[in-house]
Amino acid sequence: MWITTERGKPINILTTILSILVGILFFGVVILVHELGHFWAARANNVKVIEFSVGMGPRLLKKQRGETLFSLKAIPFGGSCQMQEDDGPSDDPRAFVNKKSWRRFTVLAAGAMMNLLLGVIMMGVVVAASPIVPTTTVGYFHRDAITHEQGLYTGDVITHVNGRRVYSHLDIQFLYIRGDRSTVDLVVRREGQRIDLPGIELAQLPLADGSENYHLGFWQAPAPRSVGRVLANTFTESASMTRIVWLSLFDLITGQFGLNDVAGPVGLVVMVGDGAQNVQEGIAQGQSVMQALSPLLFLGALISINIGIMNLLPLPALDGGRIVFVLIEAIARKPVPKKFEGMVHGIGLALLMLLMIIITFSDIIGLFRR
Repeated sequence: MWITTERGKPINILTTILSILVGILFFGVVILVHELGHFWAARANNVKVIEFSVGMGPRLLKKQRGETLFSLKAIPFGGSCQMQEDDGPSDDPRAFVNKKSWRRFTVLAAGAMMNLLLGVIMMGVVVAASPIVPTTTVGYFHRDAITHEQGLYTGDVITHVNGRRVYSHLDIQFLYIRGDRSTVDLVVRREGQRIDLPGIELAQLPLADGSENYHLGFWQAPAPRSVGRVLANTFTESASMTRIVWLSLFDLITGQFGLNDVAGPVGLVVMVGDGAQNVQEGIAQGQSVMQALSPLLFLGALISINIGIMNLLPLPALDGGRIVFVLIEAIARKPVPKKFEGMVHGIGLALLMLLMIIITFSDIIGLFRR
């Protein structure tokens, strides 16, 4: 079955539904990995787990195994690893609240660490699937480029963009677009020497819609693939992606981005669904499975790393917020009153849910504008 959008582009409804289901499945995997981190850390620290669930709302499936109830819930966003007496007092020595501070810290941080690890693994697959390994070395210039007229040469290794260190090729474009985009400050390494190139002016590139945009004017040189380069790029690109998330969060807080630029669960599912459609199109055009999957896995790495970092933020109701109270207890050598901590997390959860409702509403509005 096909429908036509207001822009005249035909859409296969079944393909769209399948893509959305793929997006939901992917998001569920990211959540599952996060909760498994908590679960495994709890088991390793002999903390009793009452229920391990994926999703929210009413239970669709459930199975009791030993002391833990495993359940799948109706709403495919969120999840929980409910431990014995997470917050309240308990006489059970296996209760989470009765464990030493470092053990609670380990359990709380494990979910985010698993998301970061999943992101690194996905990035490793992307790098390994590529026939070449991107570098930060200037390879060749666009025919309209003017950067080479201002002291930038083929073979220069870009080490800093607008005052920030470059770890991988991902940093170059991202750090550039955070500036005013008409000029850029570069630092390069040339024949072992540091060369500062401040205030390089950029040319404008005509776009398909008739507008113009500034561009750096050069492409990075590729390097032959080897095991060492693949491993090195896996970690440098993961580090770059982690910093991109941090800087994007800073830009959001400082007002450089608005809520319209933020994707919630619905937006993420749609993005992954679009990626799944692109995989189908790539395979149909003759790409190998891994080549077609690479952009989707790259997006997956970004989402997983993003979720890992967001959960470590010191905000109430998030893992990071709970870690803050554990650290305060470890330093002060006495616990924060549970009533106060519960109130803080309750208010934080309410504000977080309100924010998620706003972002989800924005996601839905965006769907109708596609």
